[in-house]
Amino acid sequence: MLRAIALSLVATITAACAVSVGDEESGSQRFPTSSSYPPGTMERVAFTAGVPEAWRISALRTPERPDADWKVVIVTGTPSWSEYWAPTIAGLPETREMIVADRPGFRASEPEDAVRDLVKQADALAPMLEAREGQRVLLVGQSFGAPVAALMAQRYPDRVDALLMMSAYFGDRGPTARRMIGAGRLFKGVLPRDLRNSISELTAQEAQLPAVWEAFRSLHQPIVFVHGDADTFVTLEASQRIADEYGHTLVSVAAGDHFLNACCVPALLAAMEQAIVEAEAPTAP
Repeated sequence: MLRAIALSLVATITAACAVSVGDEESGSQRFPTSSSYPPGTMERVAFTAGVPEAWRISALRTPERPDADWKVVIVTGTPSWSEYWAPTIAGLPETREMIVADRPGFRASEPEDAVRDLVKQADALAPMLEAREGQRVLLVGQSFGAPVAALMAQRYPDRVDALLMMSAYFGDRGPTARRMIGAGRLFKGVLPRDLRNSISELTAQEAQLPAVWEAFRSLHQPIVFVHGDADTFVTLEASQRIADEYGHTLVSVAAGDHFLNACCVPALLAAMEQAIVEAEAPTAP
C-alpha cells in the first residue's frame, strides 16, 4: 500500500513539474530535448565544481561562437534538469552563447545527495561564469535558482554584468508548490533521487533567505524579472512585489506558466535581450 501511494505521489509531483525530459520510469517526454535537434546545435559537457569537493557537474551548452558578445549562464530551478532548456538553447541567436548545468545533486551531476547550502551551490556553479576576453555575462536564475544566482552575482560581481530572474522563487509558494512540497515531505524517503533532493533543498531554503536578501540588496548589476501570468508554482504577484520594491523591470508573459524556457521561448529570449539592453545602456550601473 505504501509503495502504491509513493508511486502515485511521484506521478503527481512529476506531472506538477511539467517534466520535459520525462519520467525516467515511464519514458514520457513532453518537450524536445537535445537529441531532438541537429548535431552541432548544442553539446553535453562537464566541468569541475568550484568547491573543495570538486564534484563533476554535467551541463548543456551551445558550441563556442566567435561572434557571441554575451554568454548566458542559467541557474536552473528544482529539480534541476538542463535538458529542459534545449528549446531555449536551440532558439538562441548566433550572437549569444548559453550554458546550463544540472545543479549539484541532480541528474548527471554529483554528489548523490542534495546540496542544501545555497552558498555552496553558488560557488559550485561559479566556473560557468568564465568568459572570453571582451565577452559579457548575463546570469539567469530560474525559480529556486534565482536566490542562487543572486548569491553568485554578489560573490563574483566582476564576472556578472546583468541578471534575469525568471519565475523567481524566494520562498513565496503558489498553490501548486504548496501541494507538491507538502506531499513530498510525507514520502521523501521513497522518492527517486532527484525529487527527494528537490524536496530537501526546498525545505532548507527558508532559513537562508535573510542572507539571500542581503546579497540581493547589494547587487549593482541591472536586474530584470520575467514571470508568466499563469504560473501556479510562484504567482506573478510575487515577482511584481520584489520588482516594485527595488525598482527593477518586470516582464509579464501572457499565458506563461512556470516553465517559460519550454512554453514561451520567444518571450524569454526577449526578456534576456531586455536585461542586456539595460546593461549596455550608458546609464547602467
